[in-house]
Amino acid sequence: MAFTDFARSVLLGCFIIFTTVLYPVDSYLYNNRYFGDQVLRIIPSSDTEVQAVKQLFQNLTVDLWKPNSAYLIQENSTVDVHVGRNKTQRLRRRLRQAHIHYEVLISNLQTEIEKQIGHQTSRKRRSEFQYDYEVYHPLEDIQSWMFEMNRTHPHLVELFSIGQSYEGRPLYVLQLGKRSRPSKKAVWIDCGVHAREWIGPAFCQWFVKEALNSYQHDSSMRRLMNQLNFYIMPVFNVDGYHYSWETDRFWRKTRSKIPKYHCRGVDANRNWKVKWSDEGASLHPCDDTYCGPFPESEPEVKAVAKFLRKHRKRVKAYISIHAYAQMLLYPYSYKYATIPNFNCVESAAQNAVSALYSAYGVRYRHGPASTTLYMSSGSSIDWAYKNGIPYAFAFELRDTGYFGFLLPEALINPTCTETMRAVKTIASGLLKKCTK
Repeated sequence: MAFTDFARSVLLGCFIIFTTVLYPVDSYLYNNRYFGDQVLRIIPSSDTEVQAVKQLFQNLTVDLWKPNSAYLIQENSTVDVHVGRNKTQRLRRRLRQAHIHYEVLISNLQTEIEKQIGHQTSRKRRSEFQYDYEVYHPLEDIQSWMFEMNRTHPHLVELFSIGQSYEGRPLYVLQLGKRSRPSKKAVWIDCGVHAREWIGPAFCQWFVKEALNSYQHDSSMRRLMNQLNFYIMPVFNVDGYHYSWETDRFWRKTRSKIPKYHCRGVDANRNWKVKWSDEGASLHPCDDTYCGPFPESEPEVKAVAKFLRKHRKRVKAYISIHAYAQMLLYPYSYKYATIPNFNCVESAAQNAVSALYSAYGVRYRHGPASTTLYMSSGSSIDWAYKNGIPYAFAFELRDTGYFGFLLPEALINPTCTETMRAVKTIASGLLKKCTK
């Protein structure tokens, strides 16, 4: 895939010239590696079928989309799996022989990828005068955009780096808010923890755009920006996200090297120092849920944890944007237990999903991650909560599997619009005191 190279570094505060970037659409996106690949949805209806599906996945190398580990496959729960073209017929035949129900969600993955990031002719991803928030952008575009936001909104935006990734890329964060007293409450929002979930970085950019553009005429947004600071990290897993554009569209983990293994990367949402390496995480470096050799082994995780520890007295909400499932989750992930401030957090979640629903009638489930989605250890929301941040949420954005990780660009606007309502509702709740 021959994308135009971008300038890798820009001096802070300098004027950014938004060059025209063309993404040629032809049959060689990702070297045509996904031609003939399929995504199947399997619904095992008994424990016998669950065990049969798990056995099939042990014998065939597949890319599990939902859940992200065969260990988490359950009776009467959907299993979305990406299967290589040379294995699709074999898997489908074995499912039929075992009388296990399945359907084909995507019949040719290459075609769907080309629909998502390209059209019949080359297209502009950014131009000299206008940044397009309704297309997906590669890392270089997003980082240049962050510098531009810093340059053009000096009274509301501050750009800074909290460290470097494994491959040496800067970990940029935007601080949004009116510069007044230094002790303002704060909200942290990160996107792009898992590289293939492109709608995440799209939302973080959308949030910044909406916050800045509506500051003058939207009294509720102005109140939030005046009374709160927002720390926005559009791309948490910068190495993985870059790799998902250049080489493997469905890459999930970081890109760190594991000694003695050919597999690379760690699940950045299993690497936090809270019940690390317990249930829902893997100790095998080749698994998508590999928790790493030790907690905070990943420089990206360590940098964010260090920043949040430093500002823990002011950060009142932690929000992490993921996809896909249409859920709003809160602690605990690692155990079936009720958090001490359950009533306050549950009320905030209920208000958020109601606000989201009011936009387009899209329904989100909400609740503790362990019971609403599945058990997982070493997650960021559990870590944030355990480290004194009272409101810790993980959004799983659209959809529920029809497009999966290939959410079309046409759905960026409605997805971000409704999510914006939910996040604003959570932030507004911080200005009120919950005593339940």
